[in-house]
Amino acid sequence: MEFHNEVDASKMLVAQTHIINHIFSYVNSMSLRCAVDLGIPDIIHSHGQPMPLSQLISSLPIHPSKSRYVYRLMRFLIHSGFFAQQKVSEDDPEEGYILTDASTLLLKDNPSSVTPLLLLGTDPTFIKSGLEFSAWFQNDDTTLFETANGMSLWEYTSKHPEFSQVLNEAMGNDATLVSSRVIEKCKGVFEGLESLVDVGGGTGNLAKAIAKEFPKLQCTVLDLPHVVSGLQGRENLRYVGGDMFKAIPPANATLFKWVLCDWSDEDCVEILKKCKEAIESKGKEGKVIIIDMVIENEKGDDESVETELLFDMMAMVAVKGRERNEKEWRELFLSAGFNNYKITPQVLGSRSVIEVYLL
Repeated sequence: MEFHNEVDASKMLVAQTHIINHIFSYVNSMSLRCAVDLGIPDIIHSHGQPMPLSQLISSLPIHPSKSRYVYRLMRFLIHSGFFAQQKVSEDDPEEGYILTDASTLLLKDNPSSVTPLLLLGTDPTFIKSGLEFSAWFQNDDTTLFETANGMSLWEYTSKHPEFSQVLNEAMGNDATLVSSRVIEKCKGVFEGLESLVDVGGGTGNLAKAIAKEFPKLQCTVLDLPHVVSGLQGRENLRYVGGDMFKAIPPANATLFKWVLCDWSDEDCVEILKKCKEAIESKGKEGKVIIIDMVIENEKGDDESVETELLFDMMAMVAVKGRERNEKEWRELFLSAGFNNYKITPQVLGSRSVIEVYLL
């Protein structure tokens, strides 16, 4: 390719900038993890007002020789939208750091904290998986995670309790964040049901919210025995250790939040067939409720599309799953013996609510 004029050179410089930003994009997640490891969001939050740089530095657990670098870290995180600056007071022109909506979700005591997901996504097991991407395309391993770590994600989780705990916390906190929105915007989805099984529901944060809102609805959380071991239910909430591929307790409805995207089409059809059996044992008026992404949706903006594509790539890297468009979801439902469905698009951020019916 030859370059004949300044226009071509100008385009190439823009292209170079685009490539450079992608080459070093890992600095975004590493800087964010650094801020959380140092406790910056909680320190600023505890300060109670805009926090000047000098006070932030004196509050950080850092070596004195690194004090001069804090400003540069904060400047980068401000650009990324995790912090902002504001005058300390009307009488004091000095600016201090404040939280944004994003950094509020990184506070340790926030029940909807995204910090466990951040720790999970930046765990060395995932980081080193990325270095094996091209090798994975050249071998017959099921997942990239397996290539890098010698076992599947689920095997690794069962053998490393600390990793499993972070994973469960990430999913549990997400359920807490989603639950209030589900109750607020999708209350009709659960009205009229007598029983519901939250399949792969982890520690049951979503099921707890549903059970509290609908005290006459009998809710069951089904997950692997080591996940639900020791968890205590309540009057209309119980925990069952089991395997969704073998059997799902009978119920009017089964619920999947961020579960089916972890599995292949063949596995999803098998799981949905088990749902069909569970529902039919209670009659034919039941349904499957799915909280997951429906990609390639016209409502999506650039950031939500990027989120969808990132999660699709992570599903390819870590497990056998994928994110699906409406056509791909429909094919799963029909293959499992369901006849109708309804999608409420992107009512939960990047995720939609899908109701799947037998009739």
